[in-house]
Amino acid sequence: MENHFALTLKQKQYKEKIIGFCFLVLLIITFFSSVNLGKADIGVYDVIKIIYGKITGNENVYSSIKDSYAAIVWNIRFPRILIAMIVGSGLAVSGTVFQSLLMNPLADSYTMGVSSGAAFGATIALFMNMFMDHFQVSITLCAFIGAFVTLGVVISIAKVKGVLSSSNLIIAGIIVTSILSAGIKLLKSLAGEDVAPIVTWLMGSLSARNWQHVFMSFPIIILCIIVCTYFSEDLNLLCLGEKEAKLLGIDTARVKRIFLICGSLITAVCVSVSGIISFIGLIVPHMLRFLIGSDNRLLIPLSALLGAELLLVADTGARALMNVEIPVGVLTTLLGGPFFIYIFMTRNKSLH
Repeated sequence: MENHFALTLKQKQYKEKIIGFCFLVLLIITFFSSVNLGKADIGVYDVIKIIYGKITGNENVYSSIKDSYAAIVWNIRFPRILIAMIVGSGLAVSGTVFQSLLMNPLADSYTMGVSSGAAFGATIALFMNMFMDHFQVSITLCAFIGAFVTLGVVISIAKVKGVLSSSNLIIAGIIVTSILSAGIKLLKSLAGEDVAPIVTWLMGSLSARNWQHVFMSFPIIILCIIVCTYFSEDLNLLCLGEKEAKLLGIDTARVKRIFLICGSLITAVCVSVSGIISFIGLIVPHMLRFLIGSDNRLLIPLSALLGAELLLVADTGARALMNVEIPVGVLTTLLGGPFFIYIFMTRNKSLH
């Protein structure tokens, strides 16, 4: 019996390593394919030379290539691809964290109201910028502030006698989201004919993202993913139930705070640089649970890899496959919505 259990465990670990390795290889292949795709026809070898030359500071490596091609690869495609991977990783990890923390398969940053808060903050900035010629309010900063103020409001509403329950967090998140959605609609109606920038931002897009966005988002999201991975075993115990986790020596309030702050911080950064991109945080955790189960020690790092892959594929398709660029947020919703319905129906059938 013990030998059979050890063999099963070994096979499971082997399968998880294979899946992780496949995700990593797939992401690397997609990365180089994405840099190569676009309106300008730049060969793969030239792309590699430009990236290598820029990273090492050796201009001679790509001196034979047109300056315009080097600029397209290094200043336009490369930062945009990095942002797609960073935002995809962040959204997927925050979705995994919120679903495990709230023990709700439909939970994500939208359920918590954090995304709506960021969207409201960005909408205020865009609305104010319409009336100011000499000074522009930072959209990224306002989205960031909006997300964190909303999180504070949601937590303060959900806390009853100092206790923060998962069900109260979801209810408070839905209430605050509804109010903020109404606020966004009000600002859109007040904007009148100048509403286009607000609508465009709310649809979610990675167009015109640059190195500044990469440097701002990368360290925060990577640090939060590392922290979430480090405390993932505590999250596993918390998923057993608060009473059980306390009996096993877990400081549940502390663990909840850590994951709430990390998940919200990741979401705030993602939404502030990309706008609203739906379904990545909802679908990726479900796909992985079908493959490897519910162990957060694996779910969190693999969510980062799969989220990066999915958003990179979606953004590359949105910018390279058609004559007119589609906002990637629209594409993820169009493709992710039906896919999530399929997952939901398959899951229900398996329960019967």
